[in-house]
Amino acid sequence: MPFSLTTRELGIDLGTINTVVAEGRQILLEEPTVAAIVVEEQKLVEWGQTAKDMYGRVPEEEIEVVRPLKNGVIAEYEITEIILSDIVKKLCGPMLIFHPTLMLTVPYGVTSVESRAVHEAGLGAGGRDVMLIQQPLAAALGIDLPIGTPSGNMILCLGGGTSQAAVLAMNTIISAGTTRAGGLSMDEAIVTYVRRKYGLIIGQPTAEQLKIRIGAALQQEESQAMEIQGQDQVSGLPRPVTLSTADIVDALQGPLHEIVENTKRVLEKTPPELISDIIDRGVALCGGSSLLRGIDKYMTKALGIPAYRVDNPYTCTAEGAVKALRMREVLRRSLLRA
Repeated sequence: MPFSLTTRELGIDLGTINTVVAEGRQILLEEPTVAAIVVEEQKLVEWGQTAKDMYGRVPEEEIEVVRPLKNGVIAEYEITEIILSDIVKKLCGPMLIFHPTLMLTVPYGVTSVESRAVHEAGLGAGGRDVMLIQQPLAAALGIDLPIGTPSGNMILCLGGGTSQAAVLAMNTIISAGTTRAGGLSMDEAIVTYVRRKYGLIIGQPTAEQLKIRIGAALQQEESQAMEIQGQDQVSGLPRPVTLSTADIVDALQGPLHEIVENTKRVLEKTPPELISDIIDRGVALCGGSSLLRGIDKYMTKALGIPAYRVDNPYTCTAEGAVKALRMREVLRRSLLRA
């Protein structure tokens, strides 16, 4: 990427699972939000995919692999700032002659302390001007929902750390809610299920692979199977087991129920006039967990409202953050103040 001699405007979706950076209509970077730290020195050695690949494969007493964001908010401030600094330097040049303008995303319902931490991390990373936008609003902009009109639009952001349901109109959020049921809690549910049913201990990466490769929200006509290796709960020795799609469907019912209940609570707080618009237009599903097979049909059945997966579920929030920079005057009331 050639370095620009003018101020760059970057939209950064700082997620629990992945960090996505956009500029204009282009995705510049997409990396796991994972960091590898030397325990003794508390020094960052790698972040992104390289750090994620180290999980469970390096001595924990020497190198710790962590997620600096938990449930969408900063848990490890210094690590987050270093990651943001690395992103800014990589995209804008190490000298930072022209500091970029940053639009950073945060979950709906963050506290003023949490939003201030994100704002300060952006400034510390080299941002000239740092603004914050709530993820449902950014995602709605990124998928071109007509939220500038008085009619109601609903979006369900199914992320790694949280799931957020929001109703939007007139470029603002009318009603919304956040639950901590997301991709990671789905992985944890699979880990628990395998331990209880098969007496086998597996790690989060294995659970994630099960979810991606054979997982579904509803029972499927064509069931798939996958063999995994785990640690026997009694003997402590390695043991293989084969799981089916039906197993994963059973395992995921808890987190999926939480997501549905959160969405219903948001609908209950929504004015009736907007509900009729949502029934006509449907509920947009985005975020990494929206790629779970059958989740659109699951949500349609559970809510009684058509639900559909958007075309750009991974990147729409970062793309919307960039669009918000061009619309900052229109969105002035909706952008967060740190």
